[in-house]
Amino acid sequence: MANLPPEHGLRRALTNEMHARPFASLTAPQRATHLAMLSGEDAAEADRRHVADLCARLGAAGPARGDTHRMVDLGAVRLKWERHAEFSTYTFFETPALETPADGTSAIFAAPGFDSLPAEWLAGLPGELLVGTRLALATAATAPFDLAALTRLFGSDNLAGSTVASGAAAVFLDFRIHEDGFGHILVHDRHLLPRQAGRLAQRLLEIEAYRTMALLALPIARRYGANLGRAATRLTDITGLMTAIRGGLSDERRLLSELTDLSAEIEGMAAAADFRFGAARAYYALVRHRVDELREERISGLQTLAQFLDRRLAPAMRTCEAIAERLERLSRRIGGTGDLLRTRVDIQLEAQNTDLLRSMNRLARLQLRLQQTVEGLSVAAISYYLVGLVSYAAKAAKSAGLSVNAELVAGIAIVPVVAAVAFGVRRLRTHLRVESGGRERNPDADGA
Repeated sequence: MANLPPEHGLRRALTNEMHARPFASLTAPQRATHLAMLSGEDAAEADRRHVADLCARLGAAGPARGDTHRMVDLGAVRLKWERHAEFSTYTFFETPALETPADGTSAIFAAPGFDSLPAEWLAGLPGELLVGTRLALATAATAPFDLAALTRLFGSDNLAGSTVASGAAAVFLDFRIHEDGFGHILVHDRHLLPRQAGRLAQRLLEIEAYRTMALLALPIARRYGANLGRAATRLTDITGLMTAIRGGLSDERRLLSELTDLSAEIEGMAAAADFRFGAARAYYALVRHRVDELREERISGLQTLAQFLDRRLAPAMRTCEAIAERLERLSRRIGGTGDLLRTRVDIQLEAQNTDLLRSMNRLARLQLRLQQTVEGLSVAAISYYLVGLVSYAAKAAKSAGLSVNAELVAGIAIVPVVAAVAFGVRRLRTHLRVESGGRERNPDADGA
């Protein structure tokens, strides 16, 4: 091997992905029994283990850990297992000894090889059966081709059919579940190559599986359609009440609470439906692509698969798309209404807060005036007391023989005592404000 630069860790895995999920090689006569089990996004390993268990029972090599597909020969049948995003498909191929049915009965779709598998293994398949299809690959010598025989075979004349693969085969199906619990597909092999037959069978089986998976969104769309109608009516009522309310904060808060509940309900529906609607779009795109790959040509008297699906599947998908868009629009409307209502509530709260601040400023000014009054009274009381003490001291000195006029001394002491007391009270107030972290305020400026 030539000396190559270091490989990217995913180089070989990405290259091998181009060869993943190979088609089976089929030669008429052939029967395929196809099961699609809806097991959920987290069941890949459980599905793989179940296939590995069957392979171990029958002495075949099963899928390794991390594998998402496996083609294995089990003797009576060949099993092709594929793991998809949320479901697994199990296709069992067998080569029967077909005989031309004299009466065109559904014996052509019998599958003794499939029925020979362990019953407990079949019953234990993870998930729930969503799609069950039996496909018969036959030549014109072993299967009916005229419309009357096809009607007897399928039990109905409401069939879809066309020639495909540039005329190499013709396919017929009715998209029904028959008495055996399976849908039926008949493929007339005119001159298909083995790999070409395998691709054709795979496309037809995938059309059945993806069609059903896409339709899983339809019941959700129908259920949510009625809920969205009620939600839209409620939103209209709330919007109407908003225009009728004038200045009632409690009423606006009540409406905001109702709108919040409505928004939670809509967002819950959107979260629950988002994956299903997105998956439906993806599955529907796959169905259309698989149908295009058939390169259908019309058979006189029958509708093609594309026509059948356009009449039945396309309207269902349009319904899902319409509900998804309606859900998104309603969510945006609720969001816009909520923003408007919250803005009105915020304006009301700001007005209340402004009134509250004004009231607090008025109270602060009154408290300051009262404090100043109390300080003035305190200065007068303390000064009166101190002047009294000076008068008593002067009288005591006079009694001790000193020539002192007590009344004059008391009168002279009034001015310095009052000044000293006033200065001391002011210093004390300033010191207390500094200690408490406050600062001087001008209440008149606050109220301006």
